[in-house]
Amino acid sequence: MDEKLRILLCEDDENLGMLLREYLQAKGYSAELCPDGEAGYKAFLKNKYDLCVLDVMMPKKDGFTLAQEIRQANAEIPIIFLTAKTLKEDILEGFKIGADDYITKPFSMEELTFRIEAILRRVRGKRNKESNIYKIGRFTFDTQKQILAIDGKQTKLTTKESELLGLLCAHANEILQRDFALKTIWIDDNYFNARSMDVYITKLRKHLKEDDSIEIINIHGKGYKLITPEVE
Repeated sequence: MDEKLRILLCEDDENLGMLLREYLQAKGYSAELCPDGEAGYKAFLKNKYDLCVLDVMMPKKDGFTLAQEIRQANAEIPIIFLTAKTLKEDILEGFKIGADDYITKPFSMEELTFRIEAILRRVRGKRNKESNIYKIGRFTFDTQKQILAIDGKQTKLTTKESELLGLLCAHANEILQRDFALKTIWIDDNYFNARSMDVYITKLRKHLKEDDSIEIINIHGKGYKLITPEVE
């Protein structure tokens, strides 16, 4: 693979974790190993990943809880659970949370990489089919051209405005986590970047004010939510 895909690997078994990381790196992936769920969530907010591999039974924060928090920040990133549990209820719980796959221990390294590759192919195919254009209420938003249009009137957005509106559209009627937006667009979630994002939110509200059915609201302590009757 030309550009290394980044994998967040959370496994509390040190020996297994190191073995998995080395194997994935040998297969051309960039894999970051975290020993528990808390460390995994901090790493997820700090970096960009293409896929998460999470052990279910971990100290400080289990894999199910970690997956729920990751899903709140990013509804699209693929998640694979690793577990010794074989109970139907546990497997169903994993898929209910939003797992893309579920591998029970023991498993072969080849099986893991096969499943990772299969999921990534599916995700790439889905993204390739997706349009660069969002329909937001009466607005049309072209993410590639950075143009927001309504009733024949076009507004050229700045790069930051376009990136932020794109994230809001991807999480329409859901909470866009503040930390995730900062890390995704500004890379660093420091005070000055946070204030800058607030300014861009204000600008986007002005751009969208011509449609009363659309609203960007603050979710105290969490982030923002784009309220809209329609996003296509």
